[in-house]
This record gives sequence, structure tokens and C-alpha cells, in this order.
Amino acid sequence: MLKHELRNLLSGTGKTKQENLIQAIAGYLAAGKTTGEKTEIAKLTKQEETKLITEYVNLHHHWDNRIDESRFIAEGAEQKIYLNKEGNNVIKLNSGVFYNNWSDYLNSLLIHNFFFPATQYTLLGFIKQEDELYAAVQQPYIAANEITDLKNVSLFMENNGFILKKNNDYYSEPLGLIAEDLHDENVLTKDGVLFFIDTVFYLRSNFYS
Repeated sequence: MLKHELRNLLSGTGKTKQENLIQAIAGYLAAGKTTGEKTEIAKLTKQEETKLITEYVNLHHHWDNRIDESRFIAEGAEQKIYLNKEGNNVIKLNSGVFYNNWSDYLNSLLIHNFFFPATQYTLLGFIKQEDELYAAVQQPYIAANEITDLKNVSLFMENNGFILKKNNDYYSEPLGLIAEDLHDENVLTKDGVLFFIDTVFYLRSNFYS
């Protein structure tokens, strides 16, 4: 069952487990939630998670220094984008501004990689700029050669169990997921194929039910 696979993915168990830094950090944050708790598992604030991530990154030397400012290509509300030296990948610095906490951001990365392996995110590490923490993620560079038809995006999402809610936002009641901001700058078209490069996934309240 697809929902069961997704649950296993986010919990770091089962056949969908990915041995990578995304799950390592997510697991560290999950462990931090139970520290000192005797009854309910408390949900950490983003500030508390930032401290835990900084602790983990210091301990395991995951500060990233691969950003070349001369390779800067774009900036949006949520991230800064750079082209790598080889020109085949982009590196994105994301502060997780669209998410209530870092755990939600990491879950979104894992869900994206599950659905869209052609544009998979690799977490390279973290960077601090002006006292703000950024995740440094790498993703294949897609050179679009067609304008994306949003009708094709809608059809693709519907075929995968997602219903258009409003604007470019979708939800799946059976999966307990929300996918937002799937406009024509976040879904590119190359040779007639859709490439989802910037997705924002949220868990609905029924994801674990």
C-alpha cells in the first residue's frame, strides 16, 4: 500500500529506507522530541530544531562549503539557487521558510524524492549566513525547452491520486498529503516530459490514521 510505504519512508524503516543525510537529520530530530518526555511526544519548535541540527552538524562535520557565489542564478522567497561547477546540477540554499519546523521540510524532501526520482534532492549539508540556518540541497539541472501546460500538470497529479484544490495546490485524501505551488516555474517541461523541480508537501491530519 502506497501510504504504508510513505509512512515507512518518513520513519526510516522498511524497503523505502534511504541511507542519506536527510533521514539521518530527521531521525536525530525525532530522537530529540522524546528526550525527557514521559508521556506525550512533544513537537519541537523550529528554533529548538535549529539548535539540534546545529549540534548534529557540528558533531558530524556537515557544514557545506561548496557554494560559489559567482555561480548564483536566482533567488525566491524560500531559497537561493546556484549552478554547480559542472553545470549539471543546481545547489539550493533553503531556510525552510514555508514550513513550521525543519522536520516538515525534511519530510517534504523525502516525499519529493519518492514521487519524483528524476529530480531527486541530495542534502549536502547546512550553511549559516547572517545567523540564519540554510539547508544546502543539490538537484539535477533541467533545461526546459517547452512552456509547461498546467493542464498537463493537473492531469498528471489526478492520475496519481491528487485533486486540484485551488490555484496550483493539490491534495490527496487517501494518502493524507497536500502538494502546493505547482505552477509553471516549479514544474518544467523538457521534450514533452514534466519535471517537478520545486515541490512543497505537507502531511494532512489523517496521514498517520
